[in-house]
Amino acid sequence: MIPQILHHEILLNYPYQDVGIFLKLLKEAAVDPNVVSIKITIYRLASPSKVLEYLIRALDNGKEVTVLMELRARFDEDNNIKAAEWLEEAGCNVIYGFEQYKVHSKICLITYKTKRETRWITQIGTGNYNEKTARQYTDYCYMSARNEIGQDAVAFFQNMLMSNVFGKYENLLVSPVSLKKTVMEQLDEQIERAKQGLDAQALFKINSITDIDIIQKISEASRSGVKIILIVRGICCILPQVPGYTENVKIFSIVGRFLEHSRIYIFGPLNACKVYIASADFMSRNTERRVEVAVPILDPALKQEVIDYYQRLLKDNTKRRELQSDGTYKTIDVGENGRYDSQEEEIEWAKNQNYIPEKTSPTFMSCLRRFLKKK
Repeated sequence: MIPQILHHEILLNYPYQDVGIFLKLLKEAAVDPNVVSIKITIYRLASPSKVLEYLIRALDNGKEVTVLMELRARFDEDNNIKAAEWLEEAGCNVIYGFEQYKVHSKICLITYKTKRETRWITQIGTGNYNEKTARQYTDYCYMSARNEIGQDAVAFFQNMLMSNVFGKYENLLVSPVSLKKTVMEQLDEQIERAKQGLDAQALFKINSITDIDIIQKISEASRSGVKIILIVRGICCILPQVPGYTENVKIFSIVGRFLEHSRIYIFGPLNACKVYIASADFMSRNTERRVEVAVPILDPALKQEVIDYYQRLLKDNTKRRELQSDGTYKTIDVGENGRYDSQEEEIEWAKNQNYIPEKTSPTFMSCLRRFLKKK
C-alpha cells in the first residue's frame, strides 16, 4: 500500500470497496522501517479493533504513535475509555478532546522518512475508524501523499497538541474555523456566477442540515438562480420548492440496505467544479462546536469518481424519496428505464472484488484480555 500511495492517490468508497485496504496501510506502516510516526484522531472504534492492534504494533517497532481520543463519543464512552487506557498502558502518546469542542474529524498522518526526503501519507475519511460499521455504512476514505495535504495534516496535529482549534490551513477545511466559512464563500461564488448569467450549482450529500446560516445562504443562492441539490438522509430543516425562497432547491433522501453516511460537497458546474469529502454535516454542532475536517479531491480521475457516484445516487428510483414543499416525501417514478437501486448497483460491482478479511491476531486478543482482567 505505501509504494502505491506514494505513487498515486487512492479513494475508497465503503462498503463497496473494503476497509481492509486501509487496514493494510496501517499494518504496513507499523513495520516499515522508513515510517517514523503515526498520528490519528479516533471517535469510534470496533471492539476488538484492528486499528488499535496495528497502532500498538507500530509502537512496539519503535514508531512514535500519537492518538487524539474523543472520550465523549455518544454511546461509545466506555469503549473509548478502555481503548485510551490500553493505548496509554502500551506507551502511546494519548491526548484527549477539548472541553468546548468534540473532535469528530477522521484523519491519520503517517510520516515516511528516507535518506533523501521526508514524505507524508495522509488519510482523511467521512466515517469512523471502525471496521465493523465500515461494512454497514457508506463512507469515503481518501489516501494521499500530496505534499500540500501532508503539510496541512502536520499543522493540524501540531495545533491539536497545543489545544489550538483555531489554526490556519491552506487546503484542508477545518471547523470551527474555515469549514463553514468556506462553504458560505463557495455558495457566494455560485451566487455571483448566477448573477452574471453563468451556470451555477451546488450539490451536497450529508446526514443532516440544521445550521441556520447555511440554510439562509442556500435560500439566498436559490433566489439568485443557483441550482441546488441536497441528498439528506436524516434531519432536514429546509423545505424545497417554496416560492420566493427555495424554488431552485431539490432535496432527496435515500434509505437502503446500507446507512448513507458519506458527506460530499460539490460547488460549480460539473466540468469545472470543486469537490470535497468531509466528516461534517451542516449542523451548528458540527460547523461551530466540533473539530471537523474536509479535504479537496484534486486528482481529476478521483474527482470524477465522486461526481459519477453522486449522479448514480440521483438515478435511484427505488430507495430515493423527494422532499416536497409541504414536508412530505414522495416516491420516484420508475419510468420507462425500469427499476434502479443505487446501492444494489454498487453491490453488483463489488461482487467482482475478491477480498478475504484478516482475522484479529490471537496475540493481540490475549494481551487485551490480560489488560482488561487486570483493570
